[in-house]
Amino acid sequence: MTRFNKLRAFVAVAAMSAASGVFAADIDMNADANDVAISGYDPVAYFSDSEATKGSAEYTATYKNAIYHFSSAENRDLFRADPSAYAPQYGGYCAFGVTMEKKFDVDPEAWRIVDNKLYLNLNKDVQKRWLTDVPGFIANANDIWPEIKTVEAAKL
Repeated sequence: MTRFNKLRAFVAVAAMSAASGVFAADIDMNADANDVAISGYDPVAYFSDSEATKGSAEYTATYKNAIYHFSSAENRDLFRADPSAYAPQYGGYCAFGVTMEKKFDVDPEAWRIVDNKLYLNLNKDVQKRWLTDVPGFIANANDIWPEIKTVEAAKL
């Protein structure tokens, strides 16, 4: 391999590495390896349809470098107009987990809207516990979230 080809290969690898960092979801966002949030569920549908609805890769928007899927162009456009109104609290991590200073993945089917905010839980069993004192757990999580939101989930 010539010196020029080595340099060109090095530059290509460096550029791809830098680009992958640019597109990665923010550290305070719960997204999969492809940066998709809420396992591809439509965050607007929780509010408009009162149900967990799988979105489509045909309708997407980004927020904090996480990719959200939507079930319609209308829902996507509503999200784009005010993403913080529809995005789940605590970056889409388990609301109950945050009270334990943890960032747990969620089951998009274990959800509640409280005071016009979307909260997700690890699963429906954890959600049952969370539902025993929603205001208390939200207050506690709101106090803890600023301390842990910039810490990698694996380090908590």
